[in-house]
Order: sequence, then C-alpha cells, then structure tokens
Amino acid sequence: MALNKKIAIPLVVIILASAAGGGWFLWQKKHAGPATEHKAAQGKQLYTCSMHPFIIKDKPGTCPICGMELIKKIDGAADGTAQTPEQKQQAEMLGHVSLSPTQRVMANVATVEAKQQALNKEINAVGIVQFDQSRQAKVTAWIAGRIDKLNVNTVGAFVSKNKPVAEVYSPDLLATQQEYLLAIKSRDQLKNSPIPSISQNGDGLVASAKQRLMLFGVKESQIAELEKAGKPNIKLPIYTPLSGVVIEKMVQQGQYVNTGDPLFNIADLSTVWVEVEVYENEFPNIHIGQKVEIRSQSFPGKPFTGRVAFIYPFLDPKTRTVKARVEMPNPGMQLKPDMFVNAIIKVPLGSAIVVPVTAVMDTGKRRVVWVESSPGMFEPRDVQVGQQTDDKVQILSGIKPGDKVAVSGGYLIDSESQLKGGGGGHENMPGMKMDDKKPASPSAPQSPAKPAPEKKGSGMKMDDMKM
Repeated sequence: MALNKKIAIPLVVIILASAAGGGWFLWQKKHAGPATEHKAAQGKQLYTCSMHPFIIKDKPGTCPICGMELIKKIDGAADGTAQTPEQKQQAEMLGHVSLSPTQRVMANVATVEAKQQALNKEINAVGIVQFDQSRQAKVTAWIAGRIDKLNVNTVGAFVSKNKPVAEVYSPDLLATQQEYLLAIKSRDQLKNSPIPSISQNGDGLVASAKQRLMLFGVKESQIAELEKAGKPNIKLPIYTPLSGVVIEKMVQQGQYVNTGDPLFNIADLSTVWVEVEVYENEFPNIHIGQKVEIRSQSFPGKPFTGRVAFIYPFLDPKTRTVKARVEMPNPGMQLKPDMFVNAIIKVPLGSAIVVPVTAVMDTGKRRVVWVESSPGMFEPRDVQVGQQTDDKVQILSGIKPGDKVAVSGGYLIDSESQLKGGGGGHENMPGMKMDDKKPASPSAPQSPAKPAPEKKGSGMKMDDMKM
C-alpha cells in the first residue's frame, strides 16, 4: 500500500504539469496568430494616390479617379517606429500637392515669380487746408483817432502793403507833425550859431520829433514828404505789413479807435498749410522733408505737391492720430482754407523680395505661400512678411527670388492638402485638436466594413478604397 502511494503521487504531479504545459502552448498559439498576421500585413507594401489617399492597392498602377501614378503607402510613422530615408522623403511629400493641367484650369491656379525689387508704401490720410500762420498779420491803430476813410470795405478783398487801407485823423498826430516842422525851423536858425552847444541842440530837437512820428506809424517817406511840403497832413494813411487777402474787418468808416485797436486781419494765401492726420501705427514712417501729394475733389485729376515741414509732438486721444504739417505753394489760390483734401505719402522701403498680397495665406499663427517646386507640384512654405502696400507684400524670409508662387487658387490647393492629410497651411489652427490627427488605436474595436457592390460599367472598384 505504501508502495502504491509512492508511485501514484509523482504520477499525478506529472499529469498535472503536462496538462498545464499543453494549455499554455495552445493559448500562446491562439494569441500569436493575429500578431503574426499583423506583422505579415505590415511587411506587405501597399500603394496609394497622393490626390486620393483613400485609394489603397497592393501593387503599383494608376489611380482609378484621376489617373495619377500611385505612390508607396507609408506605415510605421504613427506608432513611432524608425523610418527609412525613402519613407521620410515620402512623409515630406505628403504636404505637397500635385495638379494636372486640367485641374489647374478648373481650380484657376495662377503663379508669378517672386522678384527682388524696390517697394514703396503709400500712406493715405485726410487733411484740412489751413492758413500759413507765418504769413498772417493784423493791421492795428498806432494812434488814437477817427477813421475818416476806408479803402477796403469788404472781407476777401486783396490788399497790398504799398497801398494804404485806411486814413485816420488824430489830433495828437497833427500836433506832433507841427512840432517836427518847428524843430526843423529851429535847427535852420541855430545851425549858424558860433556856440557849438546851441548849434547841436537844433539837431537833437529834430531827431526827437522824428522819433515820435515814427512811433505813431509814420514812415520815412511820409516824414520826407512832410518836411518837403512844410505843412502837416490832417489824415494819416495806414498801411498793411504784408500783401494778402482781408479775412476779417473790425472797423467802420467814421469810427473812433484807440491805440492798439485791430482794424483788419490779413492773410497771404500764396502758401498754405495742409494738416494731415496719420494713424499712430503709420506715423513712424513719416519724416520731415517727405514729398506729399494732395488731391481735392474740387480739382479732380490735378494733384498738388508739398513737403512735410513739421510733425506735431502729441497724439489726439479721440481720433488716435498724429498731425503732420505740409507746406505747399498755392498758385491761383485754388486751395481754400478749411477745405478737405486727401493726402498720399510715399515711403520708400528699399529693395526686398516682393509678391502679390493674394499669394500669402494668413492662418492666424502662420503665413503660408504655396510654391511650385516642379511643374504641377506645389509645396507650402512658411514666410515672414514685412510691410504691405495695396497689392504687394514684402517677404523677409521663406522664399527666394525666382520662386513661382500661387497668386490664385491657393486656398483650393490648401484644401486639397487637407484632404490628403498633409496639414497644409491650416495645420495646428486654433480650435483644432491634435488628437483628431492621431490614427485610431490598434486595440480599439472596429466594426468590419461591409463591401459595397460593384457598379457595372465603372472602372473603379470600391474594394480599392480604404476609408
């Protein structure tokens, strides 16, 4: 009995170990089958269309939709495995878009060459014509009296500094003229005196009386005429300090005025100011001496030219603009004060790579240009832009002179790149989740797709598509 137990116990242990080993072998064989098949499937080379990536075939050929040559399908990039140089080149080609001549015509794709040329920026601003403050003057009364005669009776009349604008009667002026005439007579009588102090005293009296006349506004020529006539003038002519237009008239004929009262306001309109308003993001490009072109609706097709003479050192908080003063000649007084005008300031930006504005796609974070690297093949380039004009933009980096860029149809090319999966210009756009670009996990359960029935007469098989 004891012998049977010694034999039975090891035998049971051997049977249990054999059963466990056989079960483990069957389990490994069962689960190793799909992995082996998956590796075998990975080792098989597949082909796809660069324009229609849902077309998948197991051998080279042409796309049943567009007729383009199929390219090798890239595997292993999603799971982080190493790629061969050929696979890396194909991965870079995913962002490229190839267009046939027919597709270019249908998409209205046009290209131009990027050129190195001088670029001028035009700053458009509005302005108001103003009086030239350095060419304004007021005619005032130098002596108290009565306005006996007005030679200018209306605002807008042209006056000359060589012709009097009014005549004033003043008792103080009349008395001063008489004193001057008496001083001349005294000088003539005393100049023959043997006593030097007496002979020189006559010259002093004449000089003092003449000085008083000049303080009353009497000119040297008028004093000479007074001395020649030998009798005082009852009315004193009043002259303007400059020639111009009367913009304000403050007296009437027969009115009494005091010393210092203004009579007329005169402005010379042969030169005017134009105060243009430039926005704060553009005024750093404005400099003194720049040429400015002024256009007015009153004179269409006739530009006026001036130069920036002064830039005001403060900003208007309401309009967020800086005023620049433009001095310009006004032949024929065509520009009237308070007239609204348009100003065009040309700012030279130097030589740079220039492309049309329509060639640059602004995605918010990036600026992309589609470059035709080879006939029919377009690739995206990230560029850095500089100054922009109405129809051209300055490129600081990203492309070189001679590159052909797409100026129309760029968004259609970008859409085709998105369908292809290359990212295009809208890759990493705000609101786009990165998880949306990741492939589905291999462990995620997927329902098997039912094959669609093949249409008769169609050259494209639905089993070639992999959705």
